Amino acid sequence: MSATRRTVVRSSVLLAGLTAVSQVLGFGRDAVMAAVFGASSSVDAFLVAQGLMSVVLGLITGAMARGLIPPVARAVDVGNVAAGHRTVRVSLTVTVMVLVAGSVLMFVATKPLLSVLAPGFDAATADEAVRLTRIVLLATVFIAGTNLLAAAAQAHGKFFWSGIQGIPFNIIMIACAVLLGGQFGVGALAVGFVVGSVARFLFQLPAVTTIRLKLRPSLRLRDPGFREVLALVPPLLVGSAILNVNTMVDRAVGSAQGAGTIASLSYGWRIVTLAEVVLVTAFTTTLFPAFSTLGDPSRRAHLRRTTERVLGVTLVLITPVVIVLAIAAKPIVVLLLARGNFDARAVELTTLAVSLYAVALAGLAVREVVARTCLAVGDSRTPVLTALAAMAVNVAGDLTLGVRYGVSGLAASTSLSVLVAAVMLSVLTARRHRAVALKPLGRTVVAVLTASVVSAAAGWLVLRAVDVRDAVHALLALGATGTVCLASYTVVVVALRVPALAELRASLHDLRLRKTPPAPPD
Repeated sequence: MSATRRTVVRSSVLLAGLTAVSQVLGFGRDAVMAAVFGASSSVDAFLVAQGLMSVVLGLITGAMARGLIPPVARAVDVGNVAAGHRTVRVSLTVTVMVLVAGSVLMFVATKPLLSVLAPGFDAATADEAVRLTRIVLLATVFIAGTNLLAAAAQAHGKFFWSGIQGIPFNIIMIACAVLLGGQFGVGALAVGFVVGSVARFLFQLPAVTTIRLKLRPSLRLRDPGFREVLALVPPLLVGSAILNVNTMVDRAVGSAQGAGTIASLSYGWRIVTLAEVVLVTAFTTTLFPAFSTLGDPSRRAHLRRTTERVLGVTLVLITPVVIVLAIAAKPIVVLLLARGNFDARAVELTTLAVSLYAVALAGLAVREVVARTCLAVGDSRTPVLTALAAMAVNVAGDLTLGVRYGVSGLAASTSLSVLVAAVMLSVLTARRHRAVALKPLGRTVVAVLTASVVSAAAGWLVLRAVDVRDAVHALLALGATGTVCLASYTVVVVALRVPALAELRASLHDLRLRKTPPAPPD
């Protein structure tokens, strides 16, 4: 096995471990939030405030951070680290300048913007959302700096500090909710968000020192690397805007579906995407710099084989998680959130959200991997086209299913849109760049679907025998259902001889190797 793959596997395990710790704390944060504030209109207001701020962050920071990795990774790969550092400095300077201006405008225009984003809020909830938005906007520049510095470190193959950043953030949020929530209400969450964002930024500074990046302003706008970043930004910007539009439409419709609807959707999505963050995002984050070095047409076959292996392993790993989330949504919600002010109605709404959002996990996994492949070959338009199609599906679903069925309709619309995007992106990437092998992917999908049907049926029969009425019974139900689902799924996948199993075994073997031999010639 190549040294590159061993490095990717080891880095993935490190980042996945750090991310898992952060996500556990994130669940602790959400559990505390649910216990202190429940699924209430106040939590709805806080989430909408965060969403309004992300209009600035999502449109600028995310696009700049993702666009920064390919040119910097290539500069590092050829030994021209100084050129990569110049690109980072220019990108950081320009991004901060734009975000400061954008934050000021958002601060002034908060009230009219919120009247559009949450038209169903009553007057008190709307006023609270305005106040919270103006507080969380203070975090904008710190989040921008965090994302760009983390991207720079990842381009150098350094993942520790970017992986650990969520830990101090979540600890601070938990402390603010517990210590200040009773006195200051959800305002404590907004303050915790700002202070936690400052901590995330400070935790990136050791990585800056490690890669010897000097943080000083630079406006060398003719820098070739920065020009490449700018070339990638517009389509990535549109992609970020699309994601924000989906969230805003979800919340705009949800604001008129009763207090706690937005909060329940947020709690449900948070539970479901834990697996995607730990199993998929962590892996593809470490893989992206390696992908970027394979973008040359002469290495396209290698990129296609790498993408095929990653997709196979990802689908095999993520599918049993999808099954357990869909079948055992209620015990999961009861175990994680049902305490304090999180009442029976909140459990019911969040359970609906989890069970219907679970279907989106496989689509998120495929989309995440294939989007990285597209960016590696310099194509940021295809992900945007598929995101536009997904947005159309989601908005149409929100305005029909969401208005009619509330939480279940909104969650189903989101899942359907993600699956549509994943299929379209895979097909278009295969046809335009020959960077995805559709036949092997199709065989893997058929195999895991077959295993899923057997596993889901077995898990459902087990869950019927358990009465989920408290945390103890929820734990028993989840343990029994999860064990049966995983065992039956594994038996079927092994019986069908899914090729990805060999790749998974090889990756686990790589983790046990202590020495890394030279990479064979490509």
